[in-house]
Parts: sequence; structure tokens; C-alpha cells
Amino acid sequence: MVAETITTRLPQELVKEISEASKVEHLGKSEVLRRLLVQGIRQWRIHKALEFYQSGVFSFGQATRFAKVSVWRFSGLLKEYKVPLQLDAEELEQEFRSAGWS
Repeated sequence: MVAETITTRLPQELVKEISEASKVEHLGKSEVLRRLLVQGIRQWRIHKALEFYQSGVFSFGQATRFAKVSVWRFSGLLKEYKVPLQLDAEELEQEFRSAGWS
């Protein structure tokens, strides 16, 4: 894996939170930040996919690929976040097949 260093300024309160997480998790601050960023990006992708799906920017399949989740997981997320399914049964079956979940 190729890594890149990124520098940013953080408010003191956030630095304290990172230090606390570092102590609790028995990890260095860099590792805590990497894990939090991975988790945050994962959540961001899901929320954007739901937003784009709901607004019609993404199809069901596009949203699942953008969110990097299975069609089953995305279906559950739609229910969890009360986003209405915008497919009829035939379209849904086609989306599941195209995602390899026939």
C-alpha cells in the first residue's frame, strides 16, 4: 500500500478525543485517525448513496456500488433510513441479478 502524509490542523477538543481513543484502544494516534477515517468514509459513502438514490441521481445498482455494500445490505439501509424503494419487482430482480445475487 502506498501511503501519503496529509497535514491538518485540529481543534484542541478533537485532539483530546483522539488521545482518549488512543489510550482506550491501545493504539497510536495515527492508527486511531486512520481507523476513524475509514469508518467515516464508509458512512459518508452510504449516506451519499442513499441521498443520490432517493433523489433519482443513482439507480439501485449504482447506489449499491457507490456505497460499496451488497444489494441485501443496501435494501436493509433503505428500510433503516426509511427511503422508499423506487423499483418494481421486475427491476429489483434485475438489479439483484446484475449484482450477482440471483
